[in-house]
Amino acid sequence: MVWFIYAFLTAFFESMKDVFSKKSLKDMDEYVVAWSLTFFSLVFLLPMLFFIKIPTLTSQFWIALLIGGSLNLVATVVFMKAIKHSDLSLTIPMITFTPLFLLITSPIMLGEFPNLMGLIGVILIVMGAYIMKLKHMKRGLFAPFRALIKEKGPRLMLLVAFIWSITSNFDKIGVMNSSPMFWVAATGLFMAIVMLPVMLFKSKNSISNIKSGYKVLIPMGIFGVASSIFQMTAISMTLVAYVISIKRTSAIMSVLFGHFLFKEKGLKERLIGVVIMVLGVVLITLS
Repeated sequence: MVWFIYAFLTAFFESMKDVFSKKSLKDMDEYVVAWSLTFFSLVFLLPMLFFIKIPTLTSQFWIALLIGGSLNLVATVVFMKAIKHSDLSLTIPMITFTPLFLLITSPIMLGEFPNLMGLIGVILIVMGAYIMKLKHMKRGLFAPFRALIKEKGPRLMLLVAFIWSITSNFDKIGVMNSSPMFWVAATGLFMAIVMLPVMLFKSKNSISNIKSGYKVLIPMGIFGVASSIFQMTAISMTLVAYVISIKRTSAIMSVLFGHFLFKEKGLKERLIGVVIMVLGVVLITLS
């Protein structure tokens, strides 16, 4: 069960990264924050490559890097847009839908498919999301889902969850054809290089914003690289769906952080909903 520990640490560092991302978005746009996340992660990650063996890279590695890296870049920008426009405690739980999407992408790409208990866990995740907007049920059975989709943040985060259900499979392909540390560094470097001209074109005063906001951006990068390393190590040991499911327990931490740090409202229903989501995650883990 070593993979479970790595996956849980992934969740913790992921939640801390989200907190600092939300904080930085108060003064900077999503392009600056997205690029800074990859750049400051690389600052702490690249020196570690001197202490690991450089693997022999196959064509599968380069294909996974090109496709997975490009999709992760898009997902990162959309992710930042989501938490900028809506509460952290409302948007982050939508990422728990990734296991649901993985039921479609993993069998196709990797031949991995959870058993019956895992499927029940996914159903609980969907129920939890429903409860987060349960007060809207008086407007109709599907009103809670419509209320979620109506808000820009949760709607964008569902797109991120779908993209990550695809990139998680490419992550496993990349890790299997290199190593966890090398794959994290390679994807980070790819994203930082490709994202740089996009940031410079889209954002005004991007360089000055980075200089003035480094006290928030640097911790964000540290937590981001820690989360990535533990995630890639975990998915090299077990099914992608299981690791990503445990990673999504960061949602319950984000709900609490959103309430106590950012004074977000609706703690009760959001916490109940995300706890049910986590129960679904536990079932997936035990399946």
